[in-house]
Amino acid sequence: MPSSDKAALRRRALAARAAMPAPEREAAGRLIRDHVLEMPEVATAGTVAAYYSVGTEPDTRRLVYALWKRGSYVILPLLRPDGDLDWASFEGPESMEPGPRGLMQPAEPPRGIGAVARADAVLVPAVAVDRDGNRLGRGGGSYDRALARVGARVPVMALIYDTELMVSLPVAPHDQPVRAVVRPGHGITRLPARLSLAVTSGEC
Repeated sequence: MPSSDKAALRRRALAARAAMPAPEREAAGRLIRDHVLEMPEVATAGTVAAYYSVGTEPDTRRLVYALWKRGSYVILPLLRPDGDLDWASFEGPESMEPGPRGLMQPAEPPRGIGAVARADAVLVPAVAVDRDGNRLGRGGGSYDRALARVGARVPVMALIYDTELMVSLPVAPHDQPVRAVVRPGHGITRLPARLSLAVTSGEC
């Protein structure tokens, strides 16, 4: 599929997020946090690779803090100049500092690009995901590189809003799929999965 198709879908999804009232986004983040914390795969994970939300993304900051407080070793991405992702440990909100492109990232020492391969569960951002697990990101390819290092048995979950699970999305050869999505109103959906008619819109 042409990259222009992805770009158009991305623009629509981001516009829809921007139009959501802030209280609705905050409530969605709390529900997603609770769903993730209740997952057996996450509850038993020694190391969780997560991310610190920015802008209109579903909030993960409370989730990251909750994982850390209950004893999980949480690693967050560090965006490298080449667009790849290094990783560093989350040691509380005070350990975070501004990074490139408006991101917040840990001030702790980098653990290397291979650190994500040692995680027991991986939480990733997405603009949309389809029923086969294909993920639409921001377009930089950073997470596709990172997810290529994650083993096939490791749960990789995208955190999205309720309307962002699609029937199909454009796919490129380098795209890495996710194995589940977490949505505020629907909880955990394992993928690939057949969608109900209620969520078969191909648009964001």
